[in-house]
Amino acid sequence: MAHWTAFPYAGEYNFDAKSVKTHWARLHAGDLEPLPQDAKLLNAWAKFHNGEFQKATVEGLNLGLAGLNVANKATCVYANYLEKHEACRLEMFLDVAKRAEQQINQDPDNVNAYYWHAYALGRYSQGLSVAKALAQGIGNTVKTNLETVIKRQPNHVDAHIALGAFHAEVIDKVGSLIGAMAYGAHRDTGMNLFDQALKLQAASAAGMIEYAHAMLMLDGEKMMSEANRLYQLAAGAQPVDAMEHLDMEMARTELTD
Repeated sequence: MAHWTAFPYAGEYNFDAKSVKTHWARLHAGDLEPLPQDAKLLNAWAKFHNGEFQKATVEGLNLGLAGLNVANKATCVYANYLEKHEACRLEMFLDVAKRAEQQINQDPDNVNAYYWHAYALGRYSQGLSVAKALAQGIGNTVKTNLETVIKRQPNHVDAHIALGAFHAEVIDKVGSLIGAMAYGAHRDTGMNLFDQALKLQAASAAGMIEYAHAMLMLDGEKMMSEANRLYQLAAGAQPVDAMEHLDMEMARTELTD
């Protein structure tokens, strides 16, 4: 495994197994990952929350099936925010998708296996070209998996966000008519999913950012003011871990004067 770019705010978060356990509900309000009892797995999660994404991935993979969610989340967050080379980013998302697909086959009750499979394929599609990905049938897999997550865990914030983004991306790339007929994508459904996500977790900077992106994709300049309001809220968030810190920094880059 090549050396990964370091989290630029190293040292700002200092979780260990004990403190991760104490703050688990807040740290995992978005993905509803079950609290692990294994100390090694908690340590891997501590690495993730501190921004040590490569170590979290390695430690998670070393734990086998039980560690795949932390490994996959660490890889996706790193690839999404810190990996500078597009080819490497896409390879990482494909690796996660393959691992998560195997995880679904071995542990079909693990809800976040479906989520990380969908998330990784969704990000891969954005890099590849959403239109190409849809032609390859990836879109239906993403949609089905995210709908499975929400059916099993109706309060899964991150799945609502990702599925809302799916509806917006499809409509943006193929239009409302084809989006609805071929992929079951609808503007109102997407907006409602974002609204529900922010009702479940009002402080979700990731939710605000993706909602703002969707508004601009679907409605353009007329939604600039509202999108900028969401970016401002996200930029002013109080992050509790490395991932949320990266969300906040991304929001700041999106702000317009």
